[in-house]
Amino acid sequence: MAKQDSKPKIGESEKITINLGLIDLGQIDLLVQEGFYSNRTDLIRTAIRNQLNTHADVVKQTVARKSLVLGMQHYSRADLEAIQAAGQRLQIQVLGLASIASDVSVELALATIESVFVLGALHASTVVKTALAGRIH
Repeated sequence: MAKQDSKPKIGESEKITINLGLIDLGQIDLLVQEGFYSNRTDLIRTAIRNQLNTHADVVKQTVARKSLVLGMQHYSRADLEAIQAAGQRLQIQVLGLASIASDVSVELALATIESVFVLGALHASTVVKTALAGRIH
């Protein structure tokens, strides 16, 4: 059965792009220049973590209510083959990182994965992601 796995590294991150007003950006640069933060990214990460801490109870309640896996969930070819042999289908629901092994074929993914709901990132081969596109919410 699928399990939380350490194959994806904890320190992995996804790059995002944000647009900021010039005044906000200037204030960030001022705080960096004054030594409060080492760089813009440091301030932005700190601000995001502070907001996530502020809303931690809501996140916990929602994770429980929606039956989401919190963290990393990795599906190997063997995991999916066992699910297929059992005649079952997966509803992947993850807050964090869901990954499907690179040796999983399109046919196996389509036969075993009913739906994918990921708040965070989904790592899978391009062909598997394309095949599952209609099942990803």
